[in-house]
Amino acid sequence: MTTHSLAEPAIFARRESEARSYCRSFDRVFTRAVGSTLFDRDGRGYIDFLAGCSSLNYGHNDPDMKEALIAHLAADGIAHGLDMFTDTKQAFLEAFEKHILLPRNLPHRLMMTGPTGTNAVEAALKLARKVTGRQNVVAFTNGFHGMTLGALALTGNASKRAGAGGAGLGDVTRMPYAGAFGAGVDTLAQVEMMLANPSSGIDAPAAFILELVQGEGGLTAASADWVRGLADLARRHGALLIVDDIQAGIGRTGGFFSFDGMGIEPDMITLAKSLSGFGLPMAALLVRPEHDIWKPAEHNGTFRGNTHAFVTARVTLEKFWADDAFAATVAEKADLLTGHLARIAAHLPGASLRGRGMMQGIDTGSGVRAAAICAESFRQGLIIETSGAEDEVVKVLAPLTTPVAQFEEGLAILEAAVLATGSQQIAAE
Repeated sequence: MTTHSLAEPAIFARRESEARSYCRSFDRVFTRAVGSTLFDRDGRGYIDFLAGCSSLNYGHNDPDMKEALIAHLAADGIAHGLDMFTDTKQAFLEAFEKHILLPRNLPHRLMMTGPTGTNAVEAALKLARKVTGRQNVVAFTNGFHGMTLGALALTGNASKRAGAGGAGLGDVTRMPYAGAFGAGVDTLAQVEMMLANPSSGIDAPAAFILELVQGEGGLTAASADWVRGLADLARRHGALLIVDDIQAGIGRTGGFFSFDGMGIEPDMITLAKSLSGFGLPMAALLVRPEHDIWKPAEHNGTFRGNTHAFVTARVTLEKFWADDAFAATVAEKADLLTGHLARIAAHLPGASLRGRGMMQGIDTGSGVRAAAICAESFRQGLIIETSGAEDEVVKVLAPLTTPVAQFEEGLAILEAAVLATGSQQIAAE
């Protein structure tokens, strides 16, 4: 994450934990947001290429979601219902089945977990171990899966892991992700070799868990062939396949799921971030029926299922996923993004593109350089962040609904920031 010196309102410095992070990069008090624009207290607008770290794929304050939520509140609709039957949950589940599961022939059931992505990951870990009777889980280099201890054990980033303060982060085997050792090295063959060797020291895995595009790990994208190979490997070794679609899913990489069109059917899928569509906390675990072996309340939580989020999530499904029109517009913008980023990267010696869909960025080769680009972008009115092991990738996570003209305006700011900082950064390095 980029950081730079800033002055912040005294109450934040005095009372908010030092764990605060994004505010250190964006030193403004924001008061409202519409579409792809955030406004600060002084009324200045900023184009948002962060989108709540992909929690706002449909932008800020979508009018149809807002109207539905206001109507629900005005009618004294249920605000909190534990996991009881409610009309809003029924409508959401019916819409999810109709627009997402049935068109993809997916038999999965939805388990509403606690409200954040890490809760969905924790539920997946518990269930995979319960189903298989095994403990070991295979995760991948540069993967990020959450900040609670089980999910953190799967996460590769050293700074994130340091937050555990020495607590045990075990029962995980780290394997090389696609492209981890360069384009010429078949990491899948290495994974297979390690699992096949009875003297490798690796216990039989309960599950493989991976992001198909690594959100915090630098936007490395696994190819469809690599993903299919891993799915086959999991089946042959009696392990479950868990796709973490918390950041890469819900339209961000093109289809609703990041694996759409790849010919695989994960045993479990974790969803959060943009699941509610409105920025409301909501997470779920999709589970194949034969693995849904929980006893009642064996995994629960007070806030499993957000009734208000059910309202807005149902709108997203009916508005954006009832046909292929929205996905087609995302694909067009993704092509536009690739072209712009290629031109911008040409200004940076050794830079390269990362990611796919509307989850792309530029590997600048330097965390210092990427931080400077993001800071200059913010000064010029664009909110954008970094990712990668050294924060070296400038990552574009614009709302998928961003109008083309505004999208191009934001990319022009990014290019101007690269030009403004490039020569001085090269000299400094």
